[in-house]
Amino acid sequence: MDREIDTRTGDYSGKTINHLQNAVYLRLMTPLGSYWADKKLGSLLYTLEREKDLQSVSLLAKQYAQQALQPILDDGRAVDISVNTMQAHNGMLNLNIQVTQLTGEKFVVECPVRVI
Repeated sequence: MDREIDTRTGDYSGKTINHLQNAVYLRLMTPLGSYWADKKLGSLLYTLEREKDLQSVSLLAKQYAQQALQPILDDGRAVDISVNTMQAHNGMLNLNIQVTQLTGEKFVVECPVRVI
């Protein structure tokens, strides 16, 4: 059991969890190459902060999230990860990620990504 990281604030929520939510969140929100112990951990989502709030950014966000989460599938910790994006064109893009663990348990992680 882990302490849950709130995906909206990045702080601990006070709850405990027994699924991969923290692993998903850390892979998405850590800039790729910035973690000293594993240069492959992270994503390129941080680069979208400099992008305009256009529809093409949604496709980039989806691709970056899928690339960052692929190691969780490769390690065998999850059997399926689907990434969807919702863009309200208000300076925020929301990632909606559904993860199916080996046990068959499904959970959803929502992560906001700031764009210009």
